[in-house]
Amino acid sequence: MKQGIHPDYHHITIVMSDGMKYDTRSTWGKEGDVLLLDVDPKTHPAWVGGINLRKTGQMEKFQNKFAAFASATGKKDAAADTATPKEDKPKEDKKD
Repeated sequence: MKQGIHPDYHHITIVMSDGMKYDTRSTWGKEGDVLLLDVDPKTHPAWVGGINLRKTGQMEKFQNKFAAFASATGKKDAAADTATPKEDKPKEDKKD
Protein backbone atom coordinates (compact mmCIF):
# COMPACT_ATOMS: atom_id res chain seq x y z
CA MET A 1 0.00 0.00 0.00
CA LYS A 2 1.13 3.52 -0.75
CA GLN A 3 1.58 5.72 2.27
CA GLY A 4 -0.39 8.99 2.66
CA ILE A 5 -3.10 8.33 0.04
CA HIS A 6 -5.71 6.57 2.19
CA PRO A 7 -8.30 8.50 4.23
CA ASP A 8 -8.36 8.28 8.02
CA TYR A 9 -10.66 5.40 8.99
CA HIS A 10 -11.88 5.79 12.59
CA HIS A 11 -14.74 5.10 15.04
CA ILE A 12 -17.86 7.35 15.02
CA THR A 13 -21.31 7.13 16.61
CA ILE A 14 -24.42 7.26 14.44
CA VAL A 15 -27.72 8.44 15.99
CA MET A 16 -30.83 7.50 14.02
CA SER A 17 -34.01 9.62 13.91
CA ASP A 18 -35.66 7.60 16.71
CA GLY A 19 -32.66 8.05 19.04
CA MET A 20 -31.08 4.62 18.55
CA LYS A 21 -27.27 4.81 18.60
CA TYR A 22 -24.61 2.52 17.22
CA ASP A 23 -20.86 2.69 16.74
CA THR A 24 -19.19 2.06 13.43
CA ARG A 25 -16.03 2.88 11.54
CA SER A 26 -16.06 5.55 8.85
CA THR A 27 -14.03 8.19 7.05
CA TRP A 28 -16.67 10.82 7.94
CA GLY A 29 -15.66 13.42 10.52
CA LYS A 30 -13.03 12.78 13.18
CA GLU A 31 -12.50 10.09 15.81
CA GLY A 32 -15.45 10.11 18.25
CA ASP A 33 -17.75 12.40 16.20
CA VAL A 34 -21.52 11.87 16.29
CA LEU A 35 -23.49 11.70 13.02
CA LEU A 36 -27.16 12.68 13.55
CA LEU A 37 -29.47 11.29 10.87
CA ASP A 38 -32.74 13.07 10.05
CA VAL A 39 -33.66 10.56 7.31
CA ASP A 40 -32.86 6.90 7.81
CA PRO A 41 -34.34 3.49 6.86
CA LYS A 42 -36.98 3.89 9.61
CA THR A 43 -38.31 7.21 8.23
CA HIS A 44 -37.42 7.27 4.52
CA PRO A 45 -40.46 6.82 2.21
CA ALA A 46 -38.71 4.16 0.15
CA TRP A 47 -38.61 1.81 3.15
CA VAL A 48 -41.77 2.75 5.09
CA GLY A 49 -44.42 2.37 2.42
CA GLY A 50 -43.78 5.04 -0.17
CA ILE A 51 -45.28 8.15 1.42
CA ASN A 52 -45.96 10.76 -1.25
CA LEU A 53 -44.09 13.89 -0.17
CA ARG A 54 -45.57 16.05 -2.94
CA LYS A 55 -48.47 18.14 -1.63
CA THR A 56 -50.11 18.91 -4.98
CA GLY A 57 -51.29 16.81 -7.86
CA GLN A 58 -50.29 17.01 -11.49
CA MET A 59 -53.06 19.48 -12.39
CA GLU A 60 -52.01 21.93 -9.66
CA LYS A 61 -48.39 21.54 -10.72
CA PHE A 62 -49.33 22.35 -14.33
CA GLN A 63 -51.44 25.36 -13.32
CA ASN A 64 -48.69 26.73 -11.10
CA LYS A 65 -46.14 26.32 -13.87
CA PHE A 66 -48.19 28.03 -16.58
CA ALA A 67 -50.18 30.59 -14.54
CA ALA A 68 -47.91 33.44 -15.68
CA PHE A 69 -48.28 32.38 -19.33
CA ALA A 70 -52.10 32.46 -19.12
CA SER A 71 -52.14 35.89 -17.48
CA ALA A 72 -49.66 37.28 -20.05
CA THR A 73 -51.80 36.16 -22.99
CA GLY A 74 -55.01 37.44 -21.41
CA LYS A 75 -56.69 34.04 -21.55
CA LYS A 76 -58.57 32.86 -18.52
CA ASP A 77 -58.25 29.24 -17.42
CA ALA A 78 -61.62 27.75 -16.46
CA ALA A 79 -59.95 24.93 -14.52
CA ALA A 80 -58.06 27.43 -12.37
CA ASP A 81 -61.37 29.00 -11.29
CA THR A 82 -62.61 25.73 -9.87
CA ALA A 83 -59.28 24.83 -8.26
CA THR A 84 -59.31 27.67 -5.73
CA PRO A 85 -62.41 28.90 -3.89
CA LYS A 86 -63.33 32.53 -4.35
CA GLU A 87 -64.28 34.80 -1.50
CA ASP A 88 -67.75 36.27 -1.63
CA LYS A 89 -67.80 40.03 -1.92
CA PRO A 90 -70.13 41.80 0.46
CA LYS A 91 -73.16 43.29 -1.23
CA GLU A 92 -73.45 47.02 -1.09
CA ASP A 93 -76.79 48.51 -0.14
CA LYS A 94 -78.28 50.76 -2.79
CA LYS A 95 -79.49 54.05 -1.46
CA ASP A 96 -82.05 55.86 -3.54
